Amino acid sequence: MTTTWTNDMSVPHSFWDKLARKYAARKVGDQAAYEKTLQRVTEHLGLEDSVLELGSGTGTTALLLAGNVKSYLSTDFSPGMIAIAEEKLAAEKSAGTAPPGLSFMAADAFDERITPPSGSDGYDTVLAFNFIHLVQAQEAVVVRVRDMLKPGGLFITKTPCLKYKAWLFGPLIAVMRLFGKAPYVNLMSPEMVNDLYQDNGFEIIETGLYPAPHSHFVVARKT
Repeated sequence: MTTTWTNDMSVPHSFWDKLARKYAARKVGDQAAYEKTLQRVTEHLGLEDSVLELGSGTGTTALLLAGNVKSYLSTDFSPGMIAIAEEKLAAEKSAGTAPPGLSFMAADAFDERITPPSGSDGYDTVLAFNFIHLVQAQEAVVVRVRDMLKPGGLFITKTPCLKYKAWLFGPLIAVMRLFGKAPYVNLMSPEMVNDLYQDNGFEIIETGLYPAPHSHFVVARKT
């Protein structure tokens, strides 16, 4: 299959490829909030779980979480991002610290290669951090996630929600997009994120703000 790369994002993967090295070098903005997110995600993972991550960037979060599950497929539609993730994984393997069930793949949410194997009930958990707000075909992606999860499976996300500051961020993002310096960004509210999931086959079982007030963490269960 030839991956289309634009099924779930609004710009070609080359936009993100160019940013990959700079993205990888960027420090976490709020370490305490990041660690809180990891802690909450880990609470919902089991040692026999199979996990899919969408929009994983350069793989830092995958490397930290994958040791808590049986298998962890970490994907991003940018080959440049995944190349750096593979470098990180190779370094961990050399050091003997790599999670055994972790693999990386350049793929978008609709790539057939990430479909759960025949005979499987689906993934136990799908993760997507700082991802949903960059997707134009949001409903299609959420339905795709639902279809890949086993009954009762979890969709865990964290989404920057800037709807209530659209007066500030809207014009700024528009100008940056005009010059090719920013992707499409959906200025969502936490309520919009919750509604998106609930309208497409999920129930919300946990929310949080890590960090407050804009980074909306959600654990949603397939109904």
